[in-house]
Amino acid sequence: MASRSCLTIILAAGEGTRMKSSMSKVLHEIAGLPLVGHVVKAVQGANDTKNDLAVVVGRGAADVQKAVGKISETARFYEQTERLGTAHAVLAAREALAEAHDDVLVVFGDTPLIEETSLRAARGKLAEGADIVVMGFRPENPTGYGRLVEEDGKLIAIVEEKDATDEQRKITFCNGGLMALSGKYALQLISAVKNDNSKGEYYLTDVVKLAHAQGLNVIAIDVPVENVIGINNRAELAEAEALWQTRKRRDVMLSGVTLIAPETVFFAHDTLIEADVLIEPNVFFGPKVTVESGAVIHAFSHIEGAHIGANTSVGPFARLRPGAKLAEKSKVGNFCEVKNADIGAGAKVNHLSYIGDATVGADTNIGAGVITCNYDGYNKFKTIIGSNAFVGSNSALVAPLTIGNGVYVASGSVITDEVPENALALGRARQVNKEGRAEILREKYKSIKASKNK
Repeated sequence: MASRSCLTIILAAGEGTRMKSSMSKVLHEIAGLPLVGHVVKAVQGANDTKNDLAVVVGRGAADVQKAVGKISETARFYEQTERLGTAHAVLAAREALAEAHDDVLVVFGDTPLIEETSLRAARGKLAEGADIVVMGFRPENPTGYGRLVEEDGKLIAIVEEKDATDEQRKITFCNGGLMALSGKYALQLISAVKNDNSKGEYYLTDVVKLAHAQGLNVIAIDVPVENVIGINNRAELAEAEALWQTRKRRDVMLSGVTLIAPETVFFAHDTLIEADVLIEPNVFFGPKVTVESGAVIHAFSHIEGAHIGANTSVGPFARLRPGAKLAEKSKVGNFCEVKNADIGAGAKVNHLSYIGDATVGADTNIGAGVITCNYDGYNKFKTIIGSNAFVGSNSALVAPLTIGNGVYVASGSVITDEVPENALALGRARQVNKEGRAEILREKYKSIKASKNK
């Protein structure tokens, strides 16, 4: 099959009306990736050679093109200006269909859980001699679905439930809508579909009847139910998200990662986690996160756009924002936030600190409540802290700022100027004790309060 050429047509012209949304349905996200993006990734994985991709768009066409373009640079786009059925939508890509392809896959932009294994299975049947392969599924309750009518191992018809006989309604093998066709017959069959039905639409399923009449080899294969789940509203979107997360959690655990409470951990579509990572409960991963082996992600941490090195410790209650890079054996502790900053090997940011637009050298210790003051209301500035430095608790580091190797910053300091290597920096007023003044202040404040209550 590796040498067979393939055209995949993704029907992504669905409306967002039932989603109660201003944007196209296929742009709603699961695990941080638009629905249509999941489909594109599955299609790409189902082909070992060049895979031509045609995307039929409708509402929000420009935004759909942009989303697909981030994943596939070679995708071509065709607009369905009228919504006249699935076969009509496929024919919007007639130009692509007319080209010579061994296989043609027709999938939907709102079926994000389709797996490349199912697409490969369908293409495999084409390689073995089938002319049309319909992907079917077996739901617990087939009510409402079109039935796949087979005879002697061949698919002879797809019958909608309203048109089915009592005997046909007993069939539990249902139409999933996804289809693989021989490139030799695809355009001819789809062009022959008529709109002789109550809705006056052109249905792709009619190619089964047309192919059967021509004596072509038409079969159906079983795919998992979740592979053909379509998204039509926000409730179904949430259900699909849950299914995707369950699938991802299992894959992660089977790869050697420990999830103490799997159902409380949420991944993005591109989360990369190496073996021997431990993840505690209630952790959220946004897009573009890599976690290297031996790291421990403690409970209630929120991580996105970050690279977490080997044998590091994160959290609990840590937030790593885009650009956070933690080197080996470093630590970002409880209630800390790191953004666009490199934390060096063995460095520690332990408690209640904000490190943004900064570099922290190896083995440096950042005390509790330390903040990098990186923004002046208009521009961002960088703080550079050397290795083996100690920044005392509740210090404010006002960028742009460079603190040398081995520096000691006294607790409670406001540091605004460069600190040379191995220096002690103090940026606070000298302590003064005023004997007896506390009682005077208390009496003053009580008097003010009493006057307000009159």
